[in-house]
Formats: sequence, C-alpha cells, structure tokens
Amino acid sequence: MKLQPYPEYKDSGLLWLGDIPSHWEVRPLRTLLKQRNEKNRPLKTRQILSLSIAHGVTLYSHEGRGGNKSKSDLTAYKIARKGDIVLNSMNVVVGAVGLSKYTGAISPVYYALYPLSDNVNIHYYDAVFSNHTFQRYLLIYGKGILIKEGDSGKLNTIRMKISSDDLKTISLPLPTPEEQTAIARFLNWKTIQVKRFIRNRRRLIEVLNEQKQAIINQAVTRGLNPDAPLKPSGIDSIEDIPAHWEPLKIRRITKHHKQGFYTTKAYINSGVRLVRITDILGTRINWEGMPYVSISANDEKLFRVMEDDFLFARTGGAGLFARVIAPLRSAFASYLIRFRFNERIAPSYMELFLQSHLFQNGIQSSIHGGVNRNVHAEDIKNQHILIPPDTEQIAIVDHLKRATAVINTATSQAKQEIDTIVEYRTRLISDVVTGKVDVRHLTPAPGGEDLEETVEALEPLEEDLADGVVADEEPIHEAD
Repeated sequence: MKLQPYPEYKDSGLLWLGDIPSHWEVRPLRTLLKQRNEKNRPLKTRQILSLSIAHGVTLYSHEGRGGNKSKSDLTAYKIARKGDIVLNSMNVVVGAVGLSKYTGAISPVYYALYPLSDNVNIHYYDAVFSNHTFQRYLLIYGKGILIKEGDSGKLNTIRMKISSDDLKTISLPLPTPEEQTAIARFLNWKTIQVKRFIRNRRRLIEVLNEQKQAIINQAVTRGLNPDAPLKPSGIDSIEDIPAHWEPLKIRRITKHHKQGFYTTKAYINSGVRLVRITDILGTRINWEGMPYVSISANDEKLFRVMEDDFLFARTGGAGLFARVIAPLRSAFASYLIRFRFNERIAPSYMELFLQSHLFQNGIQSSIHGGVNRNVHAEDIKNQHILIPPDTEQIAIVDHLKRATAVINTATSQAKQEIDTIVEYRTRLISDVVTGKVDVRHLTPAPGGEDLEETVEALEPLEEDLADGVVADEEPIHEAD
C-alpha cells in the first residue's frame, strides 16, 4: 500500500504543521475543543483515573505500579468523561496524554477536552495530541523548569505547566468532518496491525527466553557431563547435583553489599552519572541518556560503580540485575543494591547463574511490600548457589555462549523489528494527521469500519506499545 499526497497544499503558518491540504483550515483550540470544568461536588463518582506516558488513561483501582495515593476528599477532584482527551498540563510535552475510555475523577492539574460540535472528531484530535512533533511544539507554551534532552534524544521528566488560557490559543488543523473520521479510522486500523505485530514478536521473545533459560538452568545445576556422579543438593527446590559441586548460600561468597545513593537534588549536565533501575537493559547497563548528579568526593568513592560489580533491583523489579562491564564514572541510585563477590566465583559464571530458575524462583518467593516488590540484601544473600571447580565454571560459560548464540541473535532481531514498527507508527501518525498523505481513498480491513468498535478492540492490546519506563509515569490524581 503506497500512500499518496494530496493534490494541492498551502502554508499553514505553523512550524510544526508545515504545509497542509489546500482545503484544510487552521483554528484555535478554543473553537474546536472545550475544557470540561465539571466538579465532583456534590460527589458524583468515586472512580479515580490515572494517566501515564506508557499506558494512557487507566483506572486507578486497576493500577499495579504504585504512585501517589489518592486524596480522601474526592470532592476536590474534577470529572473526566468517556471520550474526553485527558492531558497532564505539566507533562503533555513528553506524551502524558490519552483518550479516556472511562468516566472518573481527575485532579485540577489535568485537563479534560471534549468536542464543541459534531464537526469535531475526538479520535482525530487524540491522534494530533499523540503526534510527537506537536508535543515538542507545546514547549513554547510551557512555564516552569526547563528540561534536558538526553544523549538518546529522549526528553527527561519535566515540569512545564501549560496554562488553560494558553491551551485555548494553540492552533490546530481542521480537516473536513469526513476526513477526520477517515483519518481516525485509518490510524486505528493501522495501530491494531502494529500492536498485533508487536504482540507476536514479544511472544516469540518470551519463547526464546524460556529456551535460553532452560539451557542455562541445565548447565548451572547439572553441569556438562551427563554421566557425572550425583549427590543430594540439600536444597528444597532442587534434587541432585554433581557430587563434586558445593552448594552454598550467596552470603558465603559475598565480599560486600551496599544500598545506593539517594539525592533530592536536580540532575546536572555533566560529572558523575547516576545508574538507575531503568538503566538496566537485559543483564547490562545502558549508559546512554543517563543523568548526572552532584555528589561529594567521599560519596562518589562509597557509591562508585566498578568492573564486575553486580547491581540488583531493590524495589520494583525483583530478580532484575546487571553485571557491570566497562563502567563509566558513575554512582548507583538508592533503588539498587551493589554486590561484590569473592574469587570463588567467576563473574561470567555468576551472571549466568543469576538467570537460572534456582535463583530467580528463590527471589520471587522472597518479595516484600506488595506492588512495590521489594527485595532486601539479606534476601539475595540467603539464596543458594552451586559452585563448580574454577575450570568447570569457565567451561560452562564457554558452552553457554555457543549454545545461546543463535537464540540471542533471534531475540535481538525481534527486538529490532519492534523498534522499527514503533518508529513506523510514529511517523505514520505524524504524516496522516498533518495531511502529508491522503487516506480518504483507503478502506480499513473488515472489523475496522466502525470507529467505536475499532477503538474498543484495541483495549486488550494496550500493553503492546508500552515502553515500560516506570520513571516516566505520572498519576493523574497528583496534587498540584
């Protein structure tokens, strides 16, 4: 399917919008959308809504990600209704906006927008607000703390409030009502295809990871010699192990552990990087886009990240860890625990063992704190590890490198395909909502003709476009 441009264009007068089809108009937001100022006093609803960059508008009662607690006085909230565009006035420029499928209570720092007439299709304008170029354009209306763009090009968390009065003056494109519906229907149709593709690739990645973990688990619990004599392990979760291996608790090989650095100061532009949970990618640290912090020389020494350190998630990611390879000048954040192990264990073998069922299942059974999924240093130290002789540790590592190479390649390819399709969807939204391509002649596949049904069909797939960046999430009921 090749998308074609419109026959004729004109200058919109807006830098973010560029040229638009000659028959489109440009109007202030106040002539198209109205801010809902409906109060929850007297009490109309006890249902509270949440908003995040990754998940859009959700029910607070369904949240499992923590966040600020709701106020006890629900009459202090406003109302957002099903079909409203809900946006965070302080974080919309980084994507904190979404179309609500629910009616519920929201904080005054959030805006709920609805159409002024039947000539305004809310699904089209939801797509406009989802356009990254438009979100960046809104920076000129923001008042507050300026943000920093990371090395990866992503915008770090920001507090730049857009006032209600300024929001009303923002200029938006106005296609014909028929085109708005066609654009919204087309984008929903393509979004379903994209999400299904992503879901299939993530299922493939899950299967590949299960295969990889099974190979690792066999090697680090039974070794490479199927004829090796066995003995009882003395561990409840595993029966026999090679007779010449030694089962120990991790505390017996731990030289040092320390909880990370806590600071309330704003990030700075250079100096000492701060490694966070969100910087753990697989079993490695992603150094790109990492923030810098102000830290004393003594604290830098205490919280320094060094070669072959292991960083474990303390809160929000039970079993998540990274082995440090080629560290940059950095400290580690308070939601991480640093472990250093003695010479009885090769770091490369330890990295593989920590991925095994024996360790991961043990950690999962040690979780504290409900949805926060806390893990303490003592929980890690109390897990069992199986220690082969030094030479056998290295032999197992070499064997697993070869045995998992094909799986790693297939997993990387699947992840790259996901990244590519997400980039495609982002570009498509931008091109379609700004009129760079004409979709009036395109008919969605069966099941995509009815816009409301199409939108509802997306609901079970919402997780598939989420990036999982917890640090970017913002509860919709946060007090101003």
